[in-house]
Amino acid sequence: MTLKDIFLKVLRRAHSDAHGTGVALFEQTGDVIRAEQLLKDAGIPVAVKAPPSHMRKGCDLAIEYRLEQEPFLRGIFDANNLRPLGFFPVTEDLPGPASLFAHKDFGEYMMVRAANMKITIEKVSGRIVNVSGGGCPDVPHLARILVNQTLGEAEPPRKKGQSLCAYALHLAFEEAKRLWNG
Repeated sequence: MTLKDIFLKVLRRAHSDAHGTGVALFEQTGDVIRAEQLLKDAGIPVAVKAPPSHMRKGCDLAIEYRLEQEPFLRGIFDANNLRPLGFFPVTEDLPGPASLFAHKDFGEYMMVRAANMKITIEKVSGRIVNVSGGGCPDVPHLARILVNQTLGEAEPPRKKGQSLCAYALHLAFEEAKRLWNG
């Protein structure tokens, strides 16, 4: 490798870091859920992703953002007393927590799975008939709240749960709504 190649590699990395993406890491999943909602309410496009394994601290989710937006994120988090563990630039693509959904048709019912959480609805009415999966302590509570409500009237799971399971259930809930509304 020539000196010019090394210089160009460093320059490309610096440009990528300055104009790429970063992640905000948090101690708890509930903080990630709250941060995502605050930023979406402020009109800042972000995504919840799994941070690279060498960066994992606290929970296994992070907020991915454009680096030039970091001052806005810091301001919103400070104004809402939300304290991330840190902000870090990333150069690799990050996987989503549940990038693929699975759907299963059971005739009168449809089940949607996101990560380890499943929600089953009656197709005609949109009534939630079952919530399962996970293993987090808030799953039974979420199931009690959701079962027998319709997708249209039920409060989104992320508003009632604070775990990774609640976040995955929220993704399944939103996907079920999308499919049911067709």
